[in-house]
Amino acid sequence: MDVTPVMSSASEPAAGPTGSLAAMAQQAWGALSYAARTVGVPAGVRGLAVELAYTAVHLSVYPLGLLDEALRPGGVHAHHRTDTLPPGERSLLVSDLDGSAIPVLLVHGIVDNRSIFHYLARTLRRRGHGTVQAVNYSPLTAFTGDIRTAARDLGDHVERLCAVSGADRVHIVGHSLGGLISRYYVQRLGGDARVDTLVTLGTPHRGSAIAHLLPPTLVPRQLQPGSDLLRELEEPAPDCRTRFLAVWSRMDQLIIPQRNARLEHPDLQVENVRLAHVGHMAMTIDPQVVHLVACRLGRTRPPRERIAAVTAAAG
Repeated sequence: MDVTPVMSSASEPAAGPTGSLAAMAQQAWGALSYAARTVGVPAGVRGLAVELAYTAVHLSVYPLGLLDEALRPGGVHAHHRTDTLPPGERSLLVSDLDGSAIPVLLVHGIVDNRSIFHYLARTLRRRGHGTVQAVNYSPLTAFTGDIRTAARDLGDHVERLCAVSGADRVHIVGHSLGGLISRYYVQRLGGDARVDTLVTLGTPHRGSAIAHLLPPTLVPRQLQPGSDLLRELEEPAPDCRTRFLAVWSRMDQLIIPQRNARLEHPDLQVENVRLAHVGHMAMTIDPQVVHLVACRLGRTRPPRERIAAVTAAAG
């Protein structure tokens, strides 16, 4: 894992809009070549095996995730809440009392559902976050929907979550398309007034060449590099109050080129984290990613020696 501040790495140039089919082909070839090389090393083989195994497991529990998670007064999972405990007891469980009281909303990716977050949600609750909820949006969004409309619906859900939990702000973790929907809500619909931290996992911030292979409906067009929606997100966002953590992987098989999952914007507070051998689906269960997300949402940082060890392991 490589933790780098936004726009700071000369070895990973910023990915500009795709200008031609030749440029897209060159980017795709470079990305696929790297992915092929990763299979030739033990860490790459292990990462590919984890990705395939988790995809199979996820498909088996996918039907259970179709059921919406209820919003209930007193917290989505009241038995995990810590904000009602006396400060002395809460300090034994969490290192940031204010951070643990902020609800966490999990937003899944394209044609997926909340089951993708089972492990992450459980870990966040065990780490002391009192309210953690995974929201479903329609699986038909990919074919008949619109990212802008999905972002407005997300904003409505955030308001309901705040009303039920009594909080005035939330954290959001978005996987793949879920991260882009959440970012649009924050940047373009005033969501920065509600969202303290937005974490994106494998989100095509600059689009993906894979979108050209999807049905030619609105959302796939919006996910193509250089689309109107992506250009809109590049517009100025002065005084945006939300902080961002963008996690991306050199082994991501759905974001082509992979560096398009980096978030680079001069007006945003962004921390980009690069993974070396983690697949697109496995980002939600990778122990290092889950630990990093839990630390950032809790407003804590992993111990310095752990960061050094993780970075060394990623090469």
